[in-house]
Amino acid sequence: MKALRAVLSIAVLGSIIAFSGCGPKGGNSEPLPDKQFGLLSKTWKASTVSFGGTDKTSDWTGFTLTISGTKGQASSYAYSCTGRPKPSVWKDSGAWTFGDCDATTTNDDPATQICRDDGAKITYSIDAAGKNLQLAFNFSGAGYTRVSNVSGDWVFNLVPQ
Repeated sequence: MKALRAVLSIAVLGSIIAFSGCGPKGGNSEPLPDKQFGLLSKTWKASTVSFGGTDKTSDWTGFTLTISGTKGQASSYAYSCTGRPKPSVWKDSGAWTFGDCDATTTNDDPATQICRDDGAKITYSIDAAGKNLQLAFNFSGAGYTRVSNVSGDWVFNLVPQ
């Protein structure tokens, strides 16, 4: 009888120890990059565009940006564009990752930063419903499609298509 009590006591104690390491329900929440990618992954159309503080929306009326990839696989994030004016600060398509494009810093915040494959460091904000996306970046280059100066501060406000 004493042996049975000892075995039961050890079993109960072992169960308590085993389950005490478990976190609260919902502790296995989705990683932030996957959550953000879930919000970003769709086709967006331009609602307003500004360059150096000047409204350029009329130049970007047909612009769409499609963000795609696979959750949990940062190397597979991609974008494609249609309706780009010429010259454009966007290539037809490319890759992107979460982060600030600077390998020497640790300021990679997937909630606010995207690094495009051409080195453009984009600060973004998106509402919790995924209905409004703002992309802000400084483009320094000649522009894609033909040579013309489009260097400067750009802000794209986008809505789902």
